[in-house]
Amino acid sequence: MSKNVSIILIYITIFISSIVFFQKPFEGYLSYIVFAIFFPIFIVRYGIPRYPILFFLPLLISGIAYIQIGMNTYQLFFKIFTGFFLSVLFYHYVIQLFEYDVKKLFLYYLKGSLVVSYLGLFQVFSYFVGFGPGYNYGWIFNKWSVAQGGLGIRMNSVFSEPSYFAAVIAPAFFVCVYNLSVREPIFITKRQSLVIGIAYLLTFSSLGIIGIFFAILMLLLNFGLLKYAIVFVPMFYFTFKYAYNEVPDFRARFDGTIDIFSTEDYRNYDIHGSSFVLYNNYHVALENFKRNPLFGTGLGSHPIAFDKYSLTNLQGVLKIEFNKADANSMFLRLMSETGLYGTLFMILLLFRCWVFRQRTTDREIWVMSNGIALIILLFLARQGHYFLNGFPFFLWLYYYTWRKNKEIMAQNNTVIEIPPVTLPA
Repeated sequence: MSKNVSIILIYITIFISSIVFFQKPFEGYLSYIVFAIFFPIFIVRYGIPRYPILFFLPLLISGIAYIQIGMNTYQLFFKIFTGFFLSVLFYHYVIQLFEYDVKKLFLYYLKGSLVVSYLGLFQVFSYFVGFGPGYNYGWIFNKWSVAQGGLGIRMNSVFSEPSYFAAVIAPAFFVCVYNLSVREPIFITKRQSLVIGIAYLLTFSSLGIIGIFFAILMLLLNFGLLKYAIVFVPMFYFTFKYAYNEVPDFRARFDGTIDIFSTEDYRNYDIHGSSFVLYNNYHVALENFKRNPLFGTGLGSHPIAFDKYSLTNLQGVLKIEFNKADANSMFLRLMSETGLYGTLFMILLLFRCWVFRQRTTDREIWVMSNGIALIILLFLARQGHYFLNGFPFFLWLYYYTWRKNKEIMAQNNTVIEIPPVTLPA
């Protein structure tokens, strides 16, 4: 197999999740075929890495224990455990295949992001000129649909939903915002950055808007809250004002979330359904966590906890059971299914390995780290699937970017001198 074909197949697992080959006993994604192709080669070449084994062993032991006492089932547990473990293993092999060259791995990801962004712009253009096959990709992907709203259509490109585009392209979007904020861009050109940025905005996704806010905040933290507040605070304010006034779905979700979390009036039928779904899963995860704080009730067990603690069991409450399987948020799902073990691990990984501009002499490293931190934050907030769209790839890339920065700083063996950054006039 040629190198280019291998790269395409590996990155397909990140960008293409809108094709499924079967639904039962689990959804069969295209990535599973790629795993099957590469695993024999990887195992022979690299053996079994110890880090995934060490992390998953406590989850395996505790998960089987909870099955024995009736708090989980073999089917639910091993469906998620197997998929999650194999995905984590696969992407660690990918890091090894590229000899831990995190910048090259990230650059290939950016190229993929640019491709799907161009496809997204073509989708919107096709909609306006009435070219059906150009904006409705249902003839290619069987887990995909046209998302109405925004300018008539909400851009989702090859992803099944606009929110998935907003989540997966978040690191590229952070690079885009950085490049458009400074004189000398990195990784990709300013024109390419503009393409990704426009595509990101055209999703009209609430998650994408959250991503914009986080990206601006992260740039403030890196450049200096006081020094560059005059640039980024107005950007933050006008972005929020525009989203709130011009994107009805965002306004409804924002108001609904504030209302339900502040009043706990979950019988109010005026609350946006998505806000109730998030609050209900928060309630379920919290109740399950209170009773099983150390290891939760095992991977895949949130649906069982949902049946026990869901507010929909109460009379007069909205009968909405969306996101029953994934808790609508990885943070909530980790609380429910892995307890303190998984939740603290993710939090420690996020904050321990976050490379800020003040902690490195390599601006590519800190931009990469912050971009990947953005996707982790978005998944923790509103994406509950552990391994869809190659999420473990970003976790490994995040960790090894931190390791790479440690090597750079050790080699320099000097006090950090922050590289100058020149904002456009």
